[in-house]
Amino acid sequence: MIRISQLRLPCGYAEGALENKIRKTLRLGGRALRYTIVRHSVDARKKPQLFDTYTVDVDTGLGAKEESSLLRRLKNKNVSMAQGAEYRFPESGTEPLPHRPVVIGAGPAGLFCALFLAEHGYRPLLIERGRRMEDRTADVERFWETGRLDPASNVQFGEGGAGTFSDGKLNTQVNDRTGRSAQVLRIFVDAGAPQSILYEGMPHIGTDRLREVIPRIRRQIEEAGGEVRFETVCTGFTFADTDSTELDSVPSRRLTGLTLCPANLQQGSSSTEDEWTDEWIPAEAVVFAVGHSARDTIEELYREKIPLEQKQFAVGFRVAHPQALIDESQYGICEAEDLRRMRLTASPYKLTARASSGRGVYSFCMCPGGYIVNASSEQEHLCVNGMSDEGRDSGWANSAIVITVGEAEFGSDHVLAGMVFQRKLEKRAWEMGKGSVPVQQYPDFRSSFFEDNRLLSDKRLLSDKVDTDDLKMNEGDLNKCCGDLKTAADELKTVADSLKTAEGFTSGAVKGACRNAPLHRLLPPDLTIDFIEGMDQFGRRIKGFDGRDAVVAGIESRTSSPVRIPRTDTLESTGAAGLYPCGEGAGYAGGIMSAAMDGIRIAEAIAGRYAPYTAD
Repeated sequence: MIRISQLRLPCGYAEGALENKIRKTLRLGGRALRYTIVRHSVDARKKPQLFDTYTVDVDTGLGAKEESSLLRRLKNKNVSMAQGAEYRFPESGTEPLPHRPVVIGAGPAGLFCALFLAEHGYRPLLIERGRRMEDRTADVERFWETGRLDPASNVQFGEGGAGTFSDGKLNTQVNDRTGRSAQVLRIFVDAGAPQSILYEGMPHIGTDRLREVIPRIRRQIEEAGGEVRFETVCTGFTFADTDSTELDSVPSRRLTGLTLCPANLQQGSSSTEDEWTDEWIPAEAVVFAVGHSARDTIEELYREKIPLEQKQFAVGFRVAHPQALIDESQYGICEAEDLRRMRLTASPYKLTARASSGRGVYSFCMCPGGYIVNASSEQEHLCVNGMSDEGRDSGWANSAIVITVGEAEFGSDHVLAGMVFQRKLEKRAWEMGKGSVPVQQYPDFRSSFFEDNRLLSDKRLLSDKVDTDDLKMNEGDLNKCCGDLKTAADELKTVADSLKTAEGFTSGAVKGACRNAPLHRLLPPDLTIDFIEGMDQFGRRIKGFDGRDAVVAGIESRTSSPVRIPRTDTLESTGAAGLYPCGEGAGYAGGIMSAAMDGIRIAEAIAGRYAPYTAD
């Protein structure tokens, strides 16, 4: 098999042009061949001249010796022998497993862990506090329409995890040499995802397609011998001391079982405590894959003295723009007809900046042609996320513009301080929006913040040391900051009055009710300045990014878990043998792909130690 890289064709090329390009590159004439696209991306460096760039594997029908001879004759650095790494699940261990393994959480990490365990004979029990996909989708749609939140079934909790109501991006920065990444993509395709995710440089499924794909993976788990229980919460853990003869590196406790409870009771429905039907089940291998929003379960680990570590994450706002503004900047074209002719989808972007404070400001989870969604999971708390359907055709682009935060911003070194920080911001956002998503046009956000803070002595607002180029602090901006000239304020008011309200402007761009609110007062001032500095820098890279068409929504606070659960070399918790922290909630992943890959890794660790489960 021969691999060709850097095959370039103008976007919108005619049918058969790619095969002709392959033949010309290999000088094969009319010889029969077959090819597979391995990688595809769009090269927009010379916009509006755009190119599709491919890597392909070609089956020439020649033997290995003939192909080697062909490569020597071509002397082309972009033509080589294809090197394929095939994924292999480890041989099963020999230690008996008295009870079937339990996986907590049916997000990507839990689903893929349970799938691999089931397919190799371990008959796992997968529990999920939320509801199955069909019911969960109805619950989420009802919440967006009415504002009535079900704490057990929402954008964060339920089959598929938080990734279900997202952009469905499948790119990862994990350097994977094991083949797990390709295996995850193949499983998604086998379950109904588009074939293109196997080769697109920025693969994407879309929330509408994920709603069909995820239940098929669940059925694969069940058909392979696994069991899936929805609306079930883990409320407690039981432990026993480990044998004193075991090695010093082994935790002093070993997990022996779990306490389970129906989710509707655990979440505090009208039922009384006498009606609670707790169930204890024995378990020696438990995969903790609860995601980044199961705060009550993390708190239970803390009470049980399972070691946890405070972890940095990022907070900020969702910023929405008309998709045409982004397409024009990234492609040099924005007309729908031109995009279709060139077979281009809505354009993404990725932006990073460094604020004068030293903090990083960056775009996160960019959703081309998507929606801002109310992603709340706790009563009287509000957070947002981004979501796209497969077609990415909403007409709006959005991404989180976020700032890295840690102990200094939390104000405490307590391991759960980040979680407390999240909750405070989400409570404030809920109050600002009165239960709806608070939104504000960016020019108003910026000017109102500086007007509110004009008398502060904060050196970052008034110091001569501020880099005026980076902050775009021209004379007019300084007047806005300090409020010295009434004419500047009058001009700002005139502009603001002439604009549509952010609430009306974002019609169709937000899933869930939204309300105009003073979002410039939501974050601590230092973080708001970082956000503004980042937006100013991004506005110089994408024309209009910080202009009238930009709308801010908040708060984006669930970018990743605020804690990490340390693991041993065997991937068990350092505080309890048999407990396997996994995925994003445990601090070992940052998206659908990395979470799924970590789930596979945990399945490998369990299977490499234990023999398949065969007891009744």
